[in-house]
Amino acid sequence: MKTHLLIFLGLAVAATGCRQGMYNQPRGKPFAENDFFDDHAMMRPLPAGVVEAGRPASETFETGSEGDVLVSEFPVPLTKELLRHGKERYDIYCIVCHGASGAGDGMIVQRGFPPPPSFHSDRLREAPIGHFVDVITHGYGVMYPYASRVEPADRWAIAAYIRALQDSQNATLEDVPDGERAKLEGEQ
Repeated sequence: MKTHLLIFLGLAVAATGCRQGMYNQPRGKPFAENDFFDDHAMMRPLPAGVVEAGRPASETFETGSEGDVLVSEFPVPLTKELLRHGKERYDIYCIVCHGASGAGDGMIVQRGFPPPPSFHSDRLREAPIGHFVDVITHGYGVMYPYASRVEPADRWAIAAYIRALQDSQNATLEDVPDGERAKLEGEQ
């Protein structure tokens, strides 16, 4: 029994020494000089087309602007699924301030927080769609940035839903397709 214990302890001590060879192997520091490569840099440049970790694939998609110009076209197709997803995200992040209809009368406004502008004002109805993505990304006035909370694809979905809210509150009977208009006129 004593022999087995000594063998086990000997193997345990020997096994702990195995790691040292890999732990102490030569390695280079990222910004160190290296004579192996022609540019003498240890750190290698990224291949073309690779997106660095933590960087967006497209600044336009993330921020809603190309340089200093806000985009006016959606970079994604407008679908019912996108609008449903946008409503879901709006109900999570936006409704507390902006309200269900986008009038700026959400619950915290009713409790004394400064009201945001209504999405139905002429200024915001005429704003390019990139404006909403930019505001979600960077914040505006007392609204803090949501870039760390809302993914870029969700920002575009919310912006699409805001456009749907604007259209729903400012539509006229002439905006309704003919077949649907006849149904509505028949109900009146």
